[in-house]
Amino acid sequence: MIRASISTAALALSLAGVAHAQTTTPQPAQPGTTATTGVRTGTTATVRTPLGTVQTGAQVDAGVTANAAPVIVGGAPMLPTATIVANASKASNLTTLVKAVQAAGLAATLSGPGPFTVFAPTDEAFGRLAPGTLDTLLKPEQKPSLTKLLTYHVIAGKLDSAALKSQIEAGGGTATLTTVEGQPLKATLENGALVLTDVNGGKSYVTQYDVNQSNGVVHVVNGVLAPKLG
Repeated sequence: MIRASISTAALALSLAGVAHAQTTTPQPAQPGTTATTGVRTGTTATVRTPLGTVQTGAQVDAGVTANAAPVIVGGAPMLPTATIVANASKASNLTTLVKAVQAAGLAATLSGPGPFTVFAPTDEAFGRLAPGTLDTLLKPEQKPSLTKLLTYHVIAGKLDSAALKSQIEAGGGTATLTTVEGQPLKATLENGALVLTDVNGGKSYVTQYDVNQSNGVVHVVNGVLAPKLG
């Protein structure tokens, strides 16, 4: 028991002290520019959402933006008829997240009816955790801590970019989101980009919005959100 508590305390310090995503807003794509997203046919482009102009992987025809599905994440089409887990399993930049979800035994839950809003950290985001943190989290004895970490990235219900913006505006510039884990996330806008601030003060930015799933919506983020584990 003493060993376990020491391990959990050390893990909490590692997560609290992690260098989250960039401290500056990612450079947004400009209207009219194109982006390579892996869509098989048509032209890919950036589209304007309620949170600003962002890359969505939507197909465009004759220069007219269309909110066409599927959105491309990690080189793979995210089918709106597939579940969060099924889609994430195809994305080359979400492999660590999928591995963690499986290790925590959450695959069945996130494949259920939901709906859920998931802020999905990329492999690069997990790579910025303190050395050894991820390996520790994936150990069977750390399953409770891993579950807390992952469910801190999940909101019950479906919150697309328009709903998030509305909550932020209603809150005078800040929305407090209640996670499935229980601890809050703060959502704000910074130069048109959605910023998430965890309970330790770490910031992460949404880099891809409104990836619709059959059981909710995914927003890709460039940092791991850390709850308090103690």
